[in-house]
Amino acid sequence: MKFKAILVLAAVSVSTLAFAQEKKKMGPPEGNAIIGDTYGSAVASTVESKAISVEKLGKKLKKENKKVENVAVKGKVIDVCEKKGCWLTIQTEDNSQFFVKMKDYAFFVPTALKGKTVVLDGTAERKVTSIDEQKHYAEDAKKPQAEIDAITQPKEEIRFVANGIKVVN
Repeated sequence: MKFKAILVLAAVSVSTLAFAQEKKKMGPPEGNAIIGDTYGSAVASTVESKAISVEKLGKKLKKENKKVENVAVKGKVIDVCEKKGCWLTIQTEDNSQFFVKMKDYAFFVPTALKGKTVVLDGTAERKVTSIDEQKHYAEDAKKPQAEIDAITQPKEEIRFVANGIKVVN
């Protein structure tokens, strides 16, 4: 009987220790986002050299009925998801911005990507983003509550799904 009690006590102790371990903080990956760093699929130099501006992407989306596949775009990163690094925003020439998600949620980027110029390789489309989704991303970006509350309309915007991202400047 003593043996069973010791065995049960040992099992409880081991499971308690296993669950008591400090959980690793989830967040964006570490990294300095230096020139040449890539995230996701590699961005070939031939793809990089064919990268278009955000302005040209907007014109192409209007011309090609709201969706363009296998396109490379060059732009400046102005925001990165603070929680996981699972999305970013790119500055456009007219000081607006467009939203980038990672294909199949397969990779993440460090917050050090803010302020860097990147080449994105993937698919772009014009899409209407719901109020709830806009608020969700604003919360992820740790925007002030007043700014989140000010989101009251769906908005049409460029959405980009990146297969790969390369830091170029």
